[in-house]
Amino acid sequence: MSETNTPAPEAAEAHRYTAAMAADIEARWQDVWDAQGTYEAPNPTGDLAGDPAVVARPKKFIMDMFPYPSGAGLHVGHPLGYIATDVYARHQRMTGHNVLHTLGFDAFGLPAEQYAVQTGTHPRVSTEANIENMKIQLRRLGLGHDKRRSFATIDPDYYKWTQWIFLQIYNSWYDADAKKARPIADLVAAFEDGSREVPGGRAWAGLTAAERADVLNGFRLAYSSDAPVNWCPGLGTVLANEEVTADGRSERGNFPVFKSKLSQWNMRITAYADRLLDDLDALDWPEAIKLQQRNWIGRSEGARVDFALGDEAITVFTTRPDTLFGATYMVLAPEHPLVEKFIPAAWPEGTHDVWTGGHATPAEAVTAYRKQAASKSDVERQAEAKDKTGVFTGEYAINPVSGDKVPVFIADYVLMGYGTGAIMAVPAHDSRDFEFARAFELPMRCVVQPSDGRGTDPAEWDDAFASYDAKLVNSTGEGITLDGLGVVEAKAAITEWLAGRGIGEGTVNFRLRDWLFSRQRYWGEPFPIVYDEDGVAHSLPESMLPLELPEVEDYSPRTFEPDDADSQPETPLSRKADWVNVELDLGDGVKSYRRETNTMPNWAGSCWYELRYLDPNNASALVDPEIEQYWMGPREGAPHGGVDLYVGGAEHAVLHLLYARFWSKVLFDLGHVSSAEPFHKLFNQGMIQAYAYTDERGVYVPAAEVEERDGAYFYEGKQVKREHGKMGKSLKNAVTPDEICEEYGADTLRLYEMAMGPLDVSRPWDTRAVVGQYRLLQRLWRNIVDEETGAVTVVDAEPAEDTLRALHKAIDGAGADLAGLRFNTAIAKITELNNTLTKAGRPLERSVAERLVLLVAPLAPHIAEELWHRLGHSESVVHQDFPVADPAYVVDETVTCVVQVKGKVKARLEVPPTITDADLEQLAVTDAGVVAALGGAEIRKVIVRAPKLVNIVI
Repeated sequence: MSETNTPAPEAAEAHRYTAAMAADIEARWQDVWDAQGTYEAPNPTGDLAGDPAVVARPKKFIMDMFPYPSGAGLHVGHPLGYIATDVYARHQRMTGHNVLHTLGFDAFGLPAEQYAVQTGTHPRVSTEANIENMKIQLRRLGLGHDKRRSFATIDPDYYKWTQWIFLQIYNSWYDADAKKARPIADLVAAFEDGSREVPGGRAWAGLTAAERADVLNGFRLAYSSDAPVNWCPGLGTVLANEEVTADGRSERGNFPVFKSKLSQWNMRITAYADRLLDDLDALDWPEAIKLQQRNWIGRSEGARVDFALGDEAITVFTTRPDTLFGATYMVLAPEHPLVEKFIPAAWPEGTHDVWTGGHATPAEAVTAYRKQAASKSDVERQAEAKDKTGVFTGEYAINPVSGDKVPVFIADYVLMGYGTGAIMAVPAHDSRDFEFARAFELPMRCVVQPSDGRGTDPAEWDDAFASYDAKLVNSTGEGITLDGLGVVEAKAAITEWLAGRGIGEGTVNFRLRDWLFSRQRYWGEPFPIVYDEDGVAHSLPESMLPLELPEVEDYSPRTFEPDDADSQPETPLSRKADWVNVELDLGDGVKSYRRETNTMPNWAGSCWYELRYLDPNNASALVDPEIEQYWMGPREGAPHGGVDLYVGGAEHAVLHLLYARFWSKVLFDLGHVSSAEPFHKLFNQGMIQAYAYTDERGVYVPAAEVEERDGAYFYEGKQVKREHGKMGKSLKNAVTPDEICEEYGADTLRLYEMAMGPLDVSRPWDTRAVVGQYRLLQRLWRNIVDEETGAVTVVDAEPAEDTLRALHKAIDGAGADLAGLRFNTAIAKITELNNTLTKAGRPLERSVAERLVLLVAPLAPHIAEELWHRLGHSESVVHQDFPVADPAYVVDETVTCVVQVKGKVKARLEVPPTITDADLEQLAVTDAGVVAALGGAEIRKVIVRAPKLVNIVI
C-alpha cells in the first residue's frame, strides 16, 4: 500500500469508538433531543396536549423518588435508579406506550438551612445552584425526561398547591360512618341543625367563636394540639417519631431528643389507619415494604376498660380483656395527663420502700421520674432487654371485676402514643409486667391455666405464661365467671359484661400515631394559617396563596445546649415581626392577625408531587381531572389507581410512602383526584457500595489515593484497613459519574450500572470492571462502522439461519428482561449476540445490524442513535418499534435427548423439540449404541420424557 493511502494515526483514531468520540456523540444527541422535544409526553388536554394518536396509545407513568439537590453533587450510586427507570421508559416507548417520565427536586429541608446558617447564603441561592449542577450531571447521563414538567418544591407556583392541599385537609373531618373525609362545613351544618350532637352537649349557637374552634379542632384532619413531642434542643426543632433514632437522638446531627409538651400542628392520619392497611393488598409492592407498613400501622383488636380512681377513671386498652381478673397493678405513661390530677401529698401508709424511688413524697418521685423518662426515645423505653424502672404515684385504682384496690405506677415502658397511655398490668401472663412485678415486689395472680405443668403459683415461675390456647381459672366475680372458658369465648364474655355496665367496650387500636407536622425552621413551606386576637386559627383564602417566605436576617432557629430539655422553640419566622403581624380582610372586614411561625416538614412537598408532573403549568387547579384520570386513574389490575412504576430506596417505607398515601386518600375523598393511592407498583433498587479505608485512628482516608501492595492497602506510605460501606462523602470513597463519563462515556456508565447485578440487590462498585462494558460498545461499533474509514460496513443480504436464531433468541430474551426490570440479564444476552456476530467474521446484514441497534437503544441510547442515523434513518431511534422475535427461530432446531439403560447413559440423540413420545421411543430403542448396551435383553419398560429423556428398564 502506498504511503498516501495509509491513514494518519489521528485519522484512524477519528473513526474508533473512544471516550472522546463517546463524549462528542453524547453531547450532540442530547442537544438534538432537547431541541426536538424527543421525550415530551402529550396530555389528553391542557397546555401539554399533543398528538391524539400518541395519546391513544396505552400510557405508562414512570417515576423516581424525588432527589434532594445536595451541594456535593452526585456520586455513581445516586443514578442507579434513574438509569433503571430511563431504560425501562425507553423500552416502553419502543413497545408502543405514551410514556411520562420526568424528574423534579425535593428542595426544602434542613441541609440547605444549615448551610445558610453557616455561610449566610440564602437557602434558595445555594439550593438552586445545587439543582443546576445536578441537572447538568443528570443530562450527561442521557436521561430521557420530559423537561417541561420538571419543578422544585421551593417554586412558589408549586408550594402554592402544597399550601392549598394543607387547607383542604385542615378544612376536612373524617366521617367514620361514611368512612371518608368530608368538608368541615358539613360538620358545622350538622351541629347547627342538631342532627349531630355537639361534644359536651351544649347547643352550637350558644358557643363562642373560640369554643367552636376548639370543638372543630377535635375533628379536623389537620389540627393543633398540646401534646408530648420529640423536642431536640440541639437543632431547635421538634421531630416526628420517624426522625428519631433508636437510641433517642436526631437522625440529622445526632443530638439528644426529649419528650416535651408543645403546641404543634398534626395530621390525623390515624383516621385512615384501616384504609391504609386494607388497601395495601391491591398494591404491587414488595412484600417486605407492605409488612413494614402493616407493622407500623399495628392494628390490634381488644377492649377499652375503665378503672375507677376517685371521681376519675383510668381508661386502658387491652388485647386480653379475658385476663382482667389477673390485673394486680396499673401503669401510666409518665406523660399521662391524669398523673398531675391525683398525686397525694404524702405516701399512703404501708407503701413499700422499693415503690418510692427513695423520694420523700409522691410529687418528688413523679417529677424526678418524668424528667428521667423524657431523655429516652420510644424505642429505648420499649427495649425488651432493659431493666424495668418506675415509681408509685401514691394512689390506688379499683379493678372493675374483682373490686380489688390496685396500685398505680408510672413507668417508661408504657407510651402515651400507644393505646390510651395506660395499661392494666397482668404480670402472671405478660413478660414485661412479670419483670416489673418482680422488681417492685408486686402480687401476681394466675388466671390462665398453664399447659406446661408449672402449676398456678406465679411466685414459683421464671417468667410469665402467655397463651391463646388455654382455659381461664380464678376468674369469677359479681355477675360473671370466665372459669373454664377458652380465651376467645372469655374475651367475648367479659367485653359484653363491661359494655353492659358502661365501663368498657370492644374496640380496635392502632400503633400508628398522628403525624407531627410542625417544624421550627425557616426553610419550609409557611402554613397558610393566621390567628385572631382570641387565638382562633383562620385559614387564608386561595386568593392569598402562595404565602411566600419573607427575607430574614438569621436563618437559624434558636438552638440550645443539647441537654437543655426545658428549653422552648424560637423559630426564625417568629423574629420577623412585620411579617408575623398583619392586617387582613378575610371576608368580615380588616382585622389584625398573627401568622403561624412554624413551617411544614420537608415531607410535605413530596406527598403529592406525582400530581404536579401531570399538569405542571396549571395555575387554576391542582390538576385537570381528565389529565389525572388518564395518567393515574383506576384501571384493570390497579383498582385504586396510581403511578405505573415508582422506583426508589426501601428506607422510605414508613415515612414518605405512608404520608403520600394519606394525602392521596384525603384528596380522593374530597373529589379532587380519581386515584386513592399514589403509587400502584413500587420497586426498591439496591445500593451501590464501595470499599472505604481507615487509618490507625479509625479516620477515613481518600479511597482513590489508596494503593494495593501484596494484598495490603497503603495511604501515603502507611497501611490502612479496608472495609465495605455505602458510597458517600463521609467515607471518602465516592466516585462521581463525571469521572466515568470522562474516561469512558455515559453509555458505558449506564451499561455498567445496569450489568452489575439484579436491580434490587446491593452491589460493589469496581472502577476497573467498567472497561468491560466499554469494550462491548467498541465491538458493537466495529460490527457496523469501519474504524479506518468511518464507512458503514453492513450489507444488503439475507442472514444465515444460525444468525437469525442467535438474533431472535436475543430479541426474545432481552425484550422480556427489559420489561421485567432484569437489566443485567438483558445485557448478558445482548453481549452474547454481539460476540456471536463478531466471531462470525463477516459484515453484518442490514436487517441484523438494525435490530441489534434497536436492542441496545434503551440501554445505551447515544451510540444507538448515532448508529441508527449512520444506517440511513432520519427519525430518532427513541420512537422506533422494539424488535419482535420470530417464534420459529426462538425454538431450538434440535435438542439433545439422553438415553439411559439401567440408569446409565448409553446414547445422546439430536432430535426436534416437537418430537412425539412414540417417535422418540422408536429412535432410542433402534439406536446402535443402545442395542449394543441391551445385549439382547428383554425390555420391560420404556419411560419417555420427550424431547430430552428416554429411560429403558430391562
